Amino acid sequence: MTQDPSATTDARPDLANMTLEELQSFFRTVGQEPYRAGQVMRWIQQALSVSFGGMTNLSVKLRETLSSIARIGRLEALGKITSEDGVTKFLFGLIDGSKIESVHIPTDDHDTLCVSTQVGCAMGCRICRTAKMGFVRNLTAGEIVGQLLEVRRQVSDSAITNVVFMGMGEPLANFENTVRAINILTDPNGPKISWRRITVSTCGIAPRIVELGNRVRAKLAVSLNAVTDATRSGIMPVNLTYPLDSLMAALKEYPLPKRDRITIEYVLIRGLNDSDADAKRLVKLLNPIRAKVNLIPFNDEMSTEFKTPTPQRTVAFQDILMSKSLMAIIRKSRGRDILAACGQLASDQRRDC
Repeated sequence: MTQDPSATTDARPDLANMTLEELQSFFRTVGQEPYRAGQVMRWIQQALSVSFGGMTNLSVKLRETLSSIARIGRLEALGKITSEDGVTKFLFGLIDGSKIESVHIPTDDHDTLCVSTQVGCAMGCRICRTAKMGFVRNLTAGEIVGQLLEVRRQVSDSAITNVVFMGMGEPLANFENTVRAINILTDPNGPKISWRRITVSTCGIAPRIVELGNRVRAKLAVSLNAVTDATRSGIMPVNLTYPLDSLMAALKEYPLPKRDRITIEYVLIRGLNDSDADAKRLVKLLNPIRAKVNLIPFNDEMSTEFKTPTPQRTVAFQDILMSKSLMAIIRKSRGRDILAACGQLASDQRRDC
């Protein structure tokens, strides 16, 4: 278990930051039967308990003991703002004073929560607002999962069934906590999110991609955004370390379940990566893997450097992919008016919430 950044302010172990196995070990160390782990995990992750006092299937003595030796970590809700299209962006405070954002996306039949995995980001992608924050620190597994728990507390009528690791930060740069968060989310004693409804997005840390598939089951999404190393390196510095050849090799090795596809996220930028030739190269590049493409017109509200393509150009790009039997969807960008769309998250409380 990785170090909790809040340890300097409260040294008691955070039970909301533990997997079932870690909770079982904790209860053994305090002289309790390991079955208590499942009970407490359900109280925290399903009943949304924030104290031990109401855990009625535990004895009063055990509740008092837990209150003195352990804690239940919780994010502080600092603000929220709702878009014209129903998307809500939440600003959360962490115990060390850091801030993160999460996005609640309702649809007709289910709700999705976009969670952050880091405070800031070190990847330096030029098309992402989070990159301008720089990197502050990794989130703990409890802080990642805690975003879901807090939104469920605040949106009582929400049916959040899908979680996407597409918020602030690079999930695979916070690898162990991302894996632990997925294990908590999918545990029968946890928030009960199916692995089929969890998507982890990465900018392309190639060695971690295969390792992720070997450690946990989750959907994989990759921010590609260009079809040549020169163009991709220009907007995504990660490509200098893991160029397209190594990234594609990792995607070929990813243990993809039958009938599943890797989602390729492709942000279309006017005059940079949206030509017919780019579309044809994308088809060739993705031919060896089972993939589908999400085409995302660039959100240029906060940019003076890049521009969104015209709707006609976006459709023309999609048509080329579809004509070659490559599934391609133009993703509707929701929450743009509140800076909650792709690449727009950054923890600026004064502007955002």
